[in-house]
Amino acid sequence: MANKYEMFSVQVTAVEQATPLIKRFTLAREDGAPMPAFTGGSHVIVQMQGADGRQFSNAYSLMSDPRDTRSYQIGVRLEEQSKGGSAFMHQQVEVGSVLTISSPNNLFALDPSAGRHVLIAGGIGITPFLAQLHELEAGSTAYELHYAFRSPEHGAFQAELSSGPHAANTQFYIDSLERKLDLAALFAGLDDAAHVYVCGPKPLIDAVIATAASLGIAEQRVHWEQFAAAPVTGAAFTVVLARSGQELQVEEGMTILQAIEKSKAAKVECLCREGVCGTCETMILEGEAEHFDQYLSDEEKASQQSMMLCVSRARTARLVLDL
Repeated sequence: MANKYEMFSVQVTAVEQATPLIKRFTLAREDGAPMPAFTGGSHVIVQMQGADGRQFSNAYSLMSDPRDTRSYQIGVRLEEQSKGGSAFMHQQVEVGSVLTISSPNNLFALDPSAGRHVLIAGGIGITPFLAQLHELEAGSTAYELHYAFRSPEHGAFQAELSSGPHAANTQFYIDSLERKLDLAALFAGLDDAAHVYVCGPKPLIDAVIATAASLGIAEQRVHWEQFAAAPVTGAAFTVVLARSGQELQVEEGMTILQAIEKSKAAKVECLCREGVCGTCETMILEGEAEHFDQYLSDEEKASQQSMMLCVSRARTARLVLDL
């Protein structure tokens, strides 16, 4: 696939330690030109170049006001199992650093047909909602934010949420204080016009999806986003590259992209490595994929015509790809 993203350089103009594990970075063009327009829920791909030549590439939600294109803001959590990107951002990036980022893309937009927006955030999953709150403030649709985090010191941006224009619409749930989010109780009171959005750790997303399904909330009213590495579970399988006839074994815990790069069997472009940018989409000629990306629609996944090599795996023992 052709790269549909515009890549451009930005300078870091501010760095704020929001919690012990989360930093907020402000990014702007060096020439002062406006950044590309975006909508709440959008993300950008950030590319980083280490001093040792290593390259990192991560997707981050834009958390600033979409009406202000002088700069972007992103929140970055220092991940324990970092692939290198979050550690680089926390340890190497400072005011004056130059990064390469992509133009924004939105896979997590507010649904204009909703009569009410119910936003559920866990930890760093608060970031896309911060941009959406600016849009909701300017609109007439009812909304509420439910924000869960481990302990008071890990509640990123809690102060501005509790003192800003969204305070009356926001509730906080703090595990260490035994303030738990009761999803069943929350969903029981929703009418058929309400849409639910969740961003955060996988257990929270899974719980929201399962609880909504158990209460009969239609799938199209539940929206979720998670930037995550490929699952490390799943049996090994064989990938055949049709153009060269080369066969590769993709072991458990390895992605198809990693197997291809390790063997140097083909050149595949991938900006995000998290199943959100679409640049590594590849046609499936034989076999079926187990899709873990957020780029393809449910219909596209069911058609088994293409897959994202950076996160998705094989459902069949053998997979033939148009590479």
